[in-house]
Amino acid sequence: MVDWAMRVGEAELKATLPRRWAHSKGVASRAADLARILGKDAGLLITAATLHDVGYAPRLAVTGFHPLDGARFLRDVHSADEPLVRLVANHSFAVLEADERGLREVLELEFPLLEERLLVDALVYCDMTTTPDGERTSTEERVAEIVGRYGADSVVGRFIRRAAPEIFAAVERVDAALATQPR
Repeated sequence: MVDWAMRVGEAELKATLPRRWAHSKGVASRAADLARILGKDAGLLITAATLHDVGYAPRLAVTGFHPLDGARFLRDVHSADEPLVRLVANHSFAVLEADERGLREVLELEFPLLEERLLVDALVYCDMTTTPDGERTSTEERVAEIVGRYGADSVVGRFIRRAAPEIFAAVERVDAALATQPR
């Protein structure tokens, strides 16, 4: 699955959105670092991390809400597994951005949040500790960077400020899980 995800992500993002592709590869690298706490779900996390932003690809941007557009593309074009599309659709508390965009009911109906808390948190962790260029960063710096890039009063700015406490809590839960596992 991971090799397939790299091919799909590269095909959709590399030429049109190279910085977004660099971010996605960085998020996937972070996901690989979490394999020891996820066991059998490690491959799913890496795959979701690689594809979490595929909905930004210009040809896929139907609604303009990248988690929904990406999940629909993976489901409808690639017949991707349900856990994968649900992770992509809900990455990094996307339901709160969907609420800002008037798409919450659509997102929740088509792609309900997975119940595997650690897996969901792990994708948040990977996304929110990786810069747009694919480098590692702190969660605080990442949230500030997003607000700065989009503007505090934009849809994304409002969403990320609203989601920040949940993002910080998810990252803390993953850090705690990492602390209990030997390297």
